[in-house]
Amino acid sequence: MAREDEIKEAKTTDVYFLNTKEVLKKNHIESEVVMEVYVRDLLPYEGIWGVLTGVYEVAKLLEGLPIDVWSFDEGSIFLADHKTAMYEPVMTIVGKYSDFVEYENPLLGLLSSSTSIATRAARFRAAAGKKTLFSFGTRRVHPALAPLVERNCYVAGFDGVSNVLGGKLLGREPTGTMPHALVQVIGDQVKAWKLFDQTISKKVLRTALVDTFWDEKSESVKAFETLGKKLWAVRLDTPSSRRGDFRKIIEEVRWELDIRGGEDVKIIVSGRLTEEDMTQLDRLVDGFGIGTAVAYPPGVDFSAKIVEVKEQDQWHYRGKRGGLGGRKAVYRSRGYTDLVTLQKREPPAGQGSMLKPLISNGKIVSKFRDVARIRADTMKEIESVARVEPSLSWA
Repeated sequence: MAREDEIKEAKTTDVYFLNTKEVLKKNHIESEVVMEVYVRDLLPYEGIWGVLTGVYEVAKLLEGLPIDVWSFDEGSIFLADHKTAMYEPVMTIVGKYSDFVEYENPLLGLLSSSTSIATRAARFRAAAGKKTLFSFGTRRVHPALAPLVERNCYVAGFDGVSNVLGGKLLGREPTGTMPHALVQVIGDQVKAWKLFDQTISKKVLRTALVDTFWDEKSESVKAFETLGKKLWAVRLDTPSSRRGDFRKIIEEVRWELDIRGGEDVKIIVSGRLTEEDMTQLDRLVDGFGIGTAVAYPPGVDFSAKIVEVKEQDQWHYRGKRGGLGGRKAVYRSRGYTDLVTLQKREPPAGQGSMLKPLISNGKIVSKFRDVARIRADTMKEIESVARVEPSLSWA
C-alpha cells in the first residue's frame, strides 16, 4: 500500500510526468500555465449530472505548492454532456507547470475514485426517494478503501453504513445485524434470532435475515412469531439468480406479516439491486441495502488539460487537438442550466462562478465543511437535479 507521505510526495505518479519535469527543469522552462480538470461524459448514465467529491483530498495533496486552485464545492453537482465538445471545468490550476506536473496522476485518481462512488450512490438516492438506504459494499473492495466507499455513500444520501471503521470516521454507529453464516453455524434460524436478541445491545434494531434455510415468506412469519413486537424489520437478501419474481415474494411477505398483526414490521431488501429494482419495489419496501453497485460503480473519467500558457508576460490559448483553449468560467442558473464562458468575459447578471478559490499560493483558503453539512447540501442538490433536465451551454 502507498503511504500517505508517499502520495503527498507524488511517488505514486506515472513516470512520464517525472520525465516531463526533468525536461522542463534542465532546460529552464518555467512557463506558467492554466490547467483545467473536467469530465467529458457520464456514460453509461442517462442523465448528464454527477456528484463531485475528493476536493478536500486534492486540496491537501496540493497544499504547499506555489500554485492557485479554484474548484467546485465538495459534494456539488457537476454536468458532463458527451453530445457536445463543450465541458465545464470542475477545477482550475494556475502556476508553473514544473511545480505541479507530477501531481496530475494522484489528483485525477483522488477525484475519480470518490466521484465515481458518490455519483452512483446519488442515483440510488434519487431512485429511493424517501426510503432508507444502507451501504453494504465494502466487502467488495480493498480494506484500505472501505472508509472511502462509506463516506461517499453517506455524502450522497445513504442513511447507514455497515463498515466499522467507515462508521467511526463518519461519527456514526455502523448499521447491520447478522450474516447468513451465523444462522448456518447455529443450524436453526429461530435459535439464531433468539440468541441474537439475548446477546446484542438493545440499541441495535432487531432485523431478522429471513432467507437462509426456508423461503422468505415462511422465515418472515417465523421471525415475527419468535420476536413479536421486538422485531423491527425482516431483510430479504435474495440475489437475482434465485429470487424469481421478487415483487410477488415481497407482496406475500407483507401480506402474511400484516394479517398476523405485524403491520409495523419493516421490509428491507438487498442482493444485487439496481435503480430500476428500487423504482419497481418502492411501494412495498421500507429500505434497501446496496453493495457491489456502489463499491464498484461505473468510472467517472476525469481529465486534466492545459488550456493557456504564459510566455513573455503574455497569455496564449493553447488547447490540444480535440480540446478547447482558454480559461473558462462556469455559471449556474436555476434548474441546473450551466453556462460556460471564457473566464475574462463579463459574468451573467446575478450569477457567480461555480469555481471558487480553494488554494492561494499554496495555502488552503476554502473552509472545509463537516461531512454532515456536506451531506445535507448534497441531498438537496440531488433532489433538485433529479426533478429537472440539466443542460450545458456556452457563450
